[in-house]
Amino acid sequence: MENKKVNFIALTEISGDDVTQEQIDRIARRYYWAASYCDNKDVLEAACGTGQGLGYLAKKARSLVAGDYSRDIIDIANKHYKNRFKLQQFDAQKMPFEDQSFDVIILFEALYYLPNYLEFFEECWRILRKDGYLLISTANKDLYDFTPSPHSYRYFGVRELVEKLVPMGFLVDFFGDTPIHEVSAKQRLLRPFKMIASRLGLIPNSMNAKKILKKFIFGKLVTMPTEIDEMTSMHINPTRLSNNLADKNHKVIFCAAHKS
Repeated sequence: MENKKVNFIALTEISGDDVTQEQIDRIARRYYWAASYCDNKDVLEAACGTGQGLGYLAKKARSLVAGDYSRDIIDIANKHYKNRFKLQQFDAQKMPFEDQSFDVIILFEALYYLPNYLEFFEECWRILRKDGYLLISTANKDLYDFTPSPHSYRYFGVRELVEKLVPMGFLVDFFGDTPIHEVSAKQRLLRPFKMIASRLGLIPNSMNAKKILKKFIFGKLVTMPTEIDEMTSMHINPTRLSNNLADKNHKVIFCAAHKS
């Protein structure tokens, strides 16, 4: 299957965009979490977007390669990083790398945009070395007010990732980030209305309309940084989750799949 004809610029958190502080915190924390697996490792980030986390990962990794499906997005990342990293255009379902060439593969907030997720998982198994890790961050589909992207193919919660990855030979651990009980009172109050709007197809798709909605819910917007560092957000460890239950308490799910 081919990717839909999608403007990925419109779906990607681009450096310089007006975003919520929560968006920045979520980006930073997923890279803080991933970095603990990357010490002195050969690391690949697929669907890297404009690369806010690449500089941070590079300080931990032995080597770092990154890429994205969109040439336009890669060009934005290259304007900032120049020759610091090898950035290239590739499809995560058919990655141009040799067998067993990386210790860690990262895919953040992009699994649901892949037409054939099994091809991606198989590619990761091929490319990862023994004892390597596939690290995934994904929006939690199991929240009752979850709103999918109109351009997505399929979302995966804890149980779905177990069903797909364990039969391939991966050992999986799960963690939750951005607990629902810690978001603002306004966000919690509006959750039922968000659920109704989502089911009725009333959530806006345009970026400008979404910015207006974000300002109403979150207040003042801030600028997306070009590159995160240790001080971008508080270092809060994610919460370990059960492999057997759908999580209902966090906005984001982290999955560490170990090729043992």
